Amino acid sequence: MPRKGNIPKREVLPDPMYGSKVVTKLINNLMVDGKKGKSQRIVYDAFAIVAEKTGEEALEVFNKAMDNIMPVLEVKARRVGGANYQVPIEVRPERRQTLGLRWLVKYTRARGEKGMVEKAS
Repeated sequence: MPRKGNIPKREVLPDPMYGSKVVTKLINNLMVDGKKGKSQRIVYDAFAIVAEKTGEEALEVFNKAMDNIMPVLEVKARRVGGANYQVPIEVRPERRQTLGLRWLVKYTRARGEKGMVEKAS
């Protein structure tokens, strides 16, 4: 914890195509070596493929996927009388979103398709 009080969190700007801050966070998580343009192209092309495959709007499908992947509970170790117990704790909404995006990018990269656009769609 900082000695000089709380540090304010930086707000991300909504992305230009969908106007969503969550999509911007996805783009930032997907970015490697500062190549934001490449990351944006991957996300937008993947969203186009999703919209074509499902027939629904890509942002709605993405929001449904985020709702499915975000954790509700996590376990934390609590020491009681010399023994450690795993205690389930509700996850804060901000952390839920962060974990969901992190897991989504992790398992997207682990998929077997050829290009990143196909992996992400």
